[in-house]
Amino acid sequence: MNLNPKTTRIIYSITIVLCFMPFVSPAMALIAGLALSFAGLKNTGFSKFTPLVLQAAIVLMGFGMNLSQAIQASKSGFFLTASSVTFTLTMGLLIGKLLGVEKKISWLIASGTAICGGSAIAAIAPVIRAKDYQISFSLIVVFILNAVALLIFPFIGHHFNLGQEVFGMWSAIAIHDTSSVVGAGATYGPQALEIATTVKLTRALWIIPLSLLIATVNKDDQKGKVKIPWFIALFVLALAAAHFLPHWEPTFDHLNWLGKRGMVIALLLIGTNMSLKEMKQAGLKSLLLGIVLWLLTGTLSLSLLMNQVFGI
Repeated sequence: MNLNPKTTRIIYSITIVLCFMPFVSPAMALIAGLALSFAGLKNTGFSKFTPLVLQAAIVLMGFGMNLSQAIQASKSGFFLTASSVTFTLTMGLLIGKLLGVEKKISWLIASGTAICGGSAIAAIAPVIRAKDYQISFSLIVVFILNAVALLIFPFIGHHFNLGQEVFGMWSAIAIHDTSSVVGAGATYGPQALEIATTVKLTRALWIIPLSLLIATVNKDDQKGKVKIPWFIALFVLALAAAHFLPHWEPTFDHLNWLGKRGMVIALLLIGTNMSLKEMKQAGLKSLLLGIVLWLLTGTLSLSLLMNQVFGI
Protein backbone atom coordinates (compact mmCIF):
# COMPACT_ATOMS: atom_id res chain seq x y z
CA MET A 1 0.00 0.00 0.00
CA ASN A 2 1.54 3.27 -1.11
CA LEU A 3 0.37 6.32 0.83
CA ASN A 4 2.01 9.69 1.15
CA PRO A 5 3.91 10.43 4.41
CA LYS A 6 1.25 12.86 5.66
CA THR A 7 -1.51 10.26 5.38
CA THR A 8 0.68 7.68 7.10
CA ARG A 9 1.35 10.08 9.98
CA ILE A 10 -2.39 10.69 10.38
CA ILE A 11 -3.08 6.95 10.48
CA TYR A 12 -0.37 6.46 13.11
CA SER A 13 -1.64 9.37 15.18
CA ILE A 14 -5.20 8.06 15.18
CA THR A 15 -4.04 4.54 16.07
CA ILE A 16 -1.94 5.83 18.96
CA VAL A 17 -4.89 7.83 20.31
CA LEU A 18 -7.04 4.69 20.14
CA CYS A 19 -4.46 2.95 22.36
CA PHE A 20 -5.72 5.10 25.23
CA MET A 21 -9.16 3.50 24.96
CA PRO A 22 -9.89 0.85 27.61
CA PHE A 23 -11.13 -1.69 25.07
CA VAL A 24 -7.73 -1.82 23.32
CA SER A 25 -5.66 -4.61 24.89
CA PRO A 26 -1.87 -5.10 24.57
CA ALA A 27 -2.45 -8.03 22.23
CA MET A 28 -4.76 -5.95 20.03
CA ALA A 29 -2.15 -3.19 19.85
CA LEU A 30 0.59 -5.59 18.80
CA ILE A 31 -1.66 -7.10 16.12
CA ALA A 32 -2.58 -3.63 14.87
CA GLY A 33 1.10 -2.71 14.63
CA LEU A 34 1.84 -5.88 12.69
CA ALA A 35 -1.06 -5.10 10.35
CA LEU A 36 0.35 -1.64 9.63
CA SER A 37 3.77 -3.11 8.99
CA PHE A 38 2.53 -5.87 6.69
CA ALA A 39 0.46 -3.29 4.78
CA GLY A 40 3.67 -1.38 4.07
CA LEU A 41 2.77 1.57 6.31
CA LYS A 42 5.98 2.37 8.17
CA ASN A 43 6.87 5.64 9.84
CA THR A 44 10.33 5.95 11.39
CA GLY A 45 9.33 9.27 12.96
CA PHE A 46 7.11 7.37 15.38
CA SER A 47 8.94 4.07 15.69
CA LYS A 48 12.20 5.67 16.81
CA PHE A 49 10.54 6.51 20.13
CA THR A 50 9.76 2.85 20.88
CA PRO A 51 12.57 2.29 23.47
CA LEU A 52 11.72 5.51 25.32
CA VAL A 53 7.99 4.74 25.45
CA LEU A 54 8.72 1.20 26.60
CA GLN A 55 10.98 2.27 29.45
CA ALA A 56 8.69 5.10 30.54
CA ALA A 57 5.75 2.68 30.69
CA ILE A 58 7.68 0.30 32.94
CA VAL A 59 8.56 3.13 35.33
CA LEU A 60 5.00 4.47 35.48
CA MET A 61 3.54 1.04 36.16
CA GLY A 62 5.73 0.89 39.25
CA PHE A 63 3.39 3.42 40.88
CA GLY A 64 0.62 0.81 40.79
CA MET A 65 2.43 -1.95 42.68
CA ASN A 66 1.76 -2.54 46.37
CA LEU A 67 5.20 -2.99 47.93
CA SER A 68 3.87 -4.01 51.36
CA GLN A 69 1.66 -6.69 49.85
CA ALA A 70 4.51 -8.02 47.77
CA ILE A 71 6.89 -8.17 50.75
CA GLN A 72 4.27 -9.95 52.86
CA ALA A 73 3.69 -12.53 50.15
CA SER A 74 7.41 -13.06 49.68
CA LYS A 75 7.87 -14.11 53.32
CA SER A 76 5.97 -17.37 52.77
CA GLY A 77 6.85 -18.00 49.16
CA PHE A 78 10.35 -16.61 48.71
CA PHE A 79 12.14 -19.93 48.39
CA LEU A 80 9.58 -21.30 45.94
CA THR A 81 9.64 -18.11 43.89
CA ALA A 82 13.44 -17.89 43.81
CA SER A 83 13.77 -21.56 42.89
CA SER A 84 11.19 -21.41 40.10
CA VAL A 85 12.59 -18.19 38.60
CA THR A 86 16.15 -19.56 38.63
CA PHE A 87 15.06 -22.93 37.22
CA THR A 88 12.96 -21.41 34.44
CA LEU A 89 15.67 -18.99 33.33
CA THR A 90 18.35 -21.69 33.37
CA MET A 91 16.23 -24.19 31.45
CA GLY A 92 15.08 -21.52 29.01
CA LEU A 93 18.63 -20.61 28.05
CA LEU A 94 19.72 -24.26 27.93
CA ILE A 95 16.79 -25.42 25.79
CA GLY A 96 17.15 -22.36 23.59
CA LYS A 97 20.79 -23.20 22.96
CA LEU A 98 19.97 -26.84 22.19
CA LEU A 99 17.28 -25.77 19.71
CA GLY A 100 19.50 -23.15 18.09
CA VAL A 101 17.27 -20.23 19.11
CA GLU A 102 18.77 -16.72 19.03
CA LYS A 103 20.22 -15.91 22.44
CA LYS A 104 18.24 -12.69 22.90
CA ILE A 105 14.96 -14.42 22.06
CA SER A 106 15.85 -17.13 24.59
CA TRP A 107 16.44 -14.46 27.23
CA LEU A 108 13.11 -12.77 26.47
CA ILE A 109 10.98 -15.93 26.41
CA ALA A 110 12.68 -17.34 29.50
CA SER A 111 12.21 -14.04 31.38
CA GLY A 112 8.58 -13.78 30.34
CA THR A 113 7.91 -17.36 31.46
CA ALA A 114 9.82 -17.00 34.73
CA ILE A 115 8.42 -13.68 35.93
CA CYS A 116 5.43 -11.88 34.47
CA GLY A 117 5.03 -12.37 30.75
CA GLY A 118 4.87 -9.30 28.56
CA SER A 119 5.92 -6.92 31.34
CA ALA A 120 9.15 -8.85 31.94
CA ILE A 121 9.88 -9.01 28.21
CA ALA A 122 9.29 -5.27 27.93
CA ALA A 123 11.63 -4.58 30.84
CA ILE A 124 14.41 -6.90 29.69
CA ALA A 125 14.31 -5.95 25.99
CA PRO A 126 16.04 -2.55 26.30
CA VAL A 127 18.62 -4.02 28.68
CA ILE A 128 19.82 -6.56 26.09
CA ARG A 129 19.10 -4.22 23.16
CA ALA A 130 16.74 -6.70 21.57
CA LYS A 131 15.57 -6.00 18.04
CA ASP A 132 11.90 -5.34 17.37
CA TYR A 133 11.29 -8.67 15.65
CA GLN A 134 12.84 -10.48 18.63
CA ILE A 135 10.56 -8.61 21.04
CA SER A 136 7.48 -9.09 18.88
CA PHE A 137 7.98 -12.81 18.39
CA SER A 138 8.62 -13.35 22.11
CA LEU A 139 5.47 -11.43 22.96
CA ILE A 140 3.41 -13.41 20.46
CA VAL A 141 4.59 -16.68 22.01
CA VAL A 142 3.73 -15.45 25.51
CA PHE A 143 0.33 -14.06 24.48
CA ILE A 144 -0.69 -17.36 22.87
CA LEU A 145 0.35 -19.51 25.82
CA ASN A 146 -1.14 -16.99 28.25
CA ALA A 147 -4.56 -17.27 26.59
CA VAL A 148 -4.38 -21.08 26.59
CA ALA A 149 -3.45 -21.16 30.28
CA LEU A 150 -6.37 -18.91 31.25
CA LEU A 151 -8.77 -21.40 29.65
CA ILE A 152 -7.31 -24.72 30.77
CA PHE A 153 -5.85 -24.07 34.24
CA PRO A 154 -9.17 -23.97 36.15
CA PHE A 155 -10.19 -27.18 34.36
CA ILE A 156 -6.92 -28.89 35.36
CA GLY A 157 -7.27 -27.63 38.92
CA HIS A 158 -10.75 -29.13 39.29
CA HIS A 159 -9.63 -32.35 37.61
CA PHE A 160 -6.93 -32.88 40.24
CA ASN A 161 -9.11 -31.48 43.06
CA LEU A 162 -6.54 -28.83 43.91
CA GLY A 163 -7.19 -26.70 46.98
CA GLN A 164 -7.55 -22.98 46.38
CA GLU A 165 -4.23 -22.24 48.06
CA VAL A 166 -2.34 -24.71 45.88
CA PHE A 167 -4.11 -23.56 42.72
CA GLY A 168 -3.39 -19.91 43.50
CA MET A 169 0.30 -20.64 43.99
CA TRP A 170 0.47 -22.82 40.85
CA SER A 171 -1.25 -20.28 38.60
CA ALA A 172 1.07 -17.52 39.85
CA ILE A 173 4.09 -19.66 38.95
CA ALA A 174 3.00 -21.18 35.65
CA ILE A 175 0.83 -18.52 33.97
CA HIS A 176 2.74 -15.74 32.26
CA ASP A 177 0.86 -12.43 32.60
CA THR A 178 -0.68 -11.04 35.77
CA SER A 179 -4.03 -10.39 34.05
CA SER A 180 -4.51 -14.08 33.24
CA VAL A 181 -3.26 -15.12 36.69
CA VAL A 182 -5.94 -12.91 38.23
CA GLY A 183 -8.54 -14.24 35.80
CA ALA A 184 -7.74 -17.88 36.52
CA GLY A 185 -7.67 -17.26 40.27
CA ALA A 186 -11.00 -15.42 40.22
CA THR A 187 -12.55 -18.31 38.28
CA TYR A 188 -11.31 -20.86 40.80
CA GLY A 189 -12.28 -19.06 44.00
CA PRO A 190 -11.68 -16.05 46.30
CA GLN A 191 -8.78 -17.57 48.22
CA ALA A 192 -7.12 -18.71 45.01
CA LEU A 193 -7.49 -15.17 43.66
CA GLU A 194 -5.88 -13.58 46.73
CA ILE A 195 -2.92 -15.97 46.80
CA ALA A 196 -2.40 -15.89 43.04
CA THR A 197 -2.38 -12.09 42.98
CA THR A 198 0.03 -11.59 45.88
CA VAL A 199 2.48 -14.28 44.74
CA LYS A 200 2.46 -12.95 41.18
CA LEU A 201 3.10 -9.46 42.52
CA THR A 202 6.14 -10.82 44.37
CA ARG A 203 7.43 -12.45 41.20
CA ALA A 204 7.06 -9.16 39.32
CA LEU A 205 9.62 -7.57 41.65
CA TRP A 206 12.21 -9.99 40.29
CA ILE A 207 12.34 -7.77 37.21
CA ILE A 208 14.74 -5.56 39.17
CA PRO A 209 17.52 -8.07 40.07
CA LEU A 210 17.06 -9.90 36.77
CA SER A 211 17.59 -6.71 34.77
CA LEU A 212 20.75 -5.94 36.71
CA LEU A 213 21.99 -9.51 36.28
CA ILE A 214 21.38 -9.50 32.54
CA ALA A 215 23.02 -6.09 32.21
CA THR A 216 26.12 -7.56 33.87
CA VAL A 217 26.14 -10.75 31.80
CA ASN A 218 25.53 -8.97 28.50
CA LYS A 219 28.44 -6.56 28.54
CA ASP A 220 29.36 -4.27 25.70
CA ASP A 221 31.75 -6.41 23.66
CA GLN A 222 33.79 -3.47 22.45
CA LYS A 223 34.17 -1.50 25.63
CA GLY A 224 33.81 -4.31 28.16
CA LYS A 225 31.47 -2.17 30.25
CA VAL A 226 28.19 -3.02 31.90
CA LYS A 227 25.20 -1.23 30.40
CA ILE A 228 23.25 -0.22 33.49
CA PRO A 229 19.47 -0.11 32.92
CA TRP A 230 18.89 3.24 34.60
CA PHE A 231 15.15 3.11 34.02
CA ILE A 232 15.03 0.23 36.53
CA ALA A 233 16.31 2.65 39.19
CA LEU A 234 13.40 4.95 38.35
CA PHE A 235 11.08 1.95 38.60
CA VAL A 236 12.36 1.33 42.15
CA LEU A 237 11.82 4.99 43.02
CA ALA A 238 8.25 4.72 41.74
CA LEU A 239 7.68 1.68 43.97
CA ALA A 240 9.12 3.54 46.97
CA ALA A 241 7.05 6.66 46.28
CA ALA A 242 3.84 4.63 46.09
CA HIS A 243 4.71 2.98 49.41
CA PHE A 244 5.93 5.97 51.45
CA LEU A 245 3.52 8.59 50.09
CA PRO A 246 0.11 6.90 50.44
CA HIS A 247 -1.73 10.25 50.48
CA TRP A 248 -0.72 10.66 46.84
CA GLU A 249 -2.49 7.46 45.86
CA PRO A 250 -4.99 9.14 43.48
CA THR A 251 -2.09 10.68 41.56
CA PHE A 252 -0.20 7.39 41.50
CA ASP A 253 -3.31 5.63 40.17
CA HIS A 254 -3.34 8.04 37.23
CA LEU A 255 0.37 7.49 36.58
CA ASN A 256 -0.10 3.73 36.71
CA TRP A 257 -2.95 3.99 34.21
CA LEU A 258 -0.74 6.09 31.95
CA GLY A 259 1.99 3.45 32.24
CA LYS A 260 -0.39 0.68 31.21
CA ARG A 261 -1.60 2.68 28.22
CA GLY A 262 2.01 3.54 27.41
CA MET A 263 2.78 -0.18 27.29
CA VAL A 264 -0.06 -0.62 24.79
CA ILE A 265 1.43 2.14 22.61
CA ALA A 266 4.90 0.59 22.88
CA LEU A 267 3.56 -2.75 21.68
CA LEU A 268 1.86 -1.02 18.77
CA LEU A 269 5.14 0.61 17.74
CA ILE A 270 7.05 -2.64 18.19
CA GLY A 271 4.62 -4.34 15.84
CA THR A 272 5.04 -1.66 13.18
CA ASN A 273 8.77 -2.38 13.02
CA MET A 274 8.38 -6.09 12.37
CA SER A 275 8.31 -7.81 8.99
CA LEU A 276 7.39 -11.26 7.68
CA LYS A 277 11.04 -11.83 6.85
CA GLU A 278 12.02 -11.22 10.47
CA MET A 279 9.25 -13.50 11.75
CA LYS A 280 10.62 -16.27 9.56
CA GLN A 281 14.06 -15.44 10.89
CA ALA A 282 12.84 -16.02 14.46
CA GLY A 283 11.53 -19.40 13.32
CA LEU A 284 9.37 -22.17 14.71
CA LYS A 285 12.20 -23.17 17.06
CA SER A 286 11.49 -20.08 19.15
CA LEU A 287 7.83 -21.04 19.41
CA LEU A 288 8.86 -24.56 20.38
CA LEU A 289 11.13 -23.13 23.08
CA GLY A 290 8.22 -21.20 24.59
CA ILE A 291 5.91 -24.22 24.55
CA VAL A 292 8.46 -26.68 25.98
CA LEU A 293 9.56 -24.25 28.70
CA TRP A 294 5.97 -23.47 29.68
CA LEU A 295 4.96 -27.14 29.83
CA LEU A 296 8.08 -28.00 31.83
CA THR A 297 7.50 -25.20 34.33
CA GLY A 298 3.79 -25.91 34.65
CA THR A 299 4.01 -29.67 35.11
CA LEU A 300 7.00 -29.61 37.47
CA SER A 301 5.57 -26.87 39.70
CA LEU A 302 2.19 -28.65 39.83
CA SER A 303 3.87 -31.92 40.77
CA LEU A 304 5.89 -30.27 43.54
CA LEU A 305 2.89 -28.42 44.92
CA MET A 306 0.65 -31.51 44.88
CA ASN A 307 3.31 -33.44 46.79
CA GLN A 308 3.73 -30.53 49.23
CA VAL A 309 7.48 -30.44 48.73
CA PHE A 310 7.55 -26.90 50.01
CA GLY A 311 5.14 -27.48 52.84
CA ILE A 312 2.28 -25.65 51.13
